[in-house]
Amino acid sequence: MGTHTIAALILLPFAVAFIYAAIHEYRRYKTEGRASYGLVYDEETGTTHVTGIADHEESYDPDDFDPGAANTRDTDDETEDNETEDDADRKT
Repeated sequence: MGTHTIAALILLPFAVAFIYAAIHEYRRYKTEGRASYGLVYDEETGTTHVTGIADHEESYDPDDFDPGAANTRDTDDETEDNETEDDADRKT
């Protein structure tokens, strides 16, 4: 196989995915009209993702993010407080 054929085979899946997404978005635009996309913050998982935003909703602004208010994982201090009497007896 020639180098052009190999390059075309490598790029073909990306081109097909791009064309599919363009057709899908065009059909959505024709049925629903203009859409507003933006970054949305999920408080449960502490992550953000890009999605369609309704007109009455506000998009997530990373400059307004407060790291101190973010979800944190359990620390060792919390697990020590939850010891049972059996655990305390084993330590002595």
